[in-house]
Amino acid sequence: MKHYRIYLAIAVFVSALLACQTLAGGSEPPPAAPPATESANPEITDSTPVVEENGNTDSVTSTDFPITGDAYNVTDANGTLLFYTKLSLEETMNFYREEYTARGYTEREILTVVADGTFSMVFDGDPSGSAVVIQSVDLGDGSRTVTVRLEDV
Repeated sequence: MKHYRIYLAIAVFVSALLACQTLAGGSEPPPAAPPATESANPEITDSTPVVEENGNTDSVTSTDFPITGDAYNVTDANGTLLFYTKLSLEETMNFYREEYTARGYTEREILTVVADGTFSMVFDGDPSGSAVVIQSVDLGDGSRTVTVRLEDV
């Protein structure tokens, strides 16, 4: 019977510790976004490795899609590039228009949609025969997500 009381006391203690940590928001602060760049047209060219925000050079993403120079939290999963940027909606759209037009791609303007801080663009001309789809959402904190992928549209 004495052992059950000890186990019960330990279980209550561990539960209280976990509850306090959960209420306090965990042990690690959320990652902060890097400061916005001053450049009007920041860019990283094709196949340039992107170092994660925490500076960890072991975690490098290489992509064939162009990405902005201030990109952070870059992820390339199953051919879809996802990253965050501090560029405005207009700056981000202009960046991709300039990049893909310079490569000889054509924007399918009928599929370009801009609404409430979000946009979607489609470019034809990829050697794979698929269209390049770029979508972005304003997160409301001065940053936005950007996804780039190939898709049969």
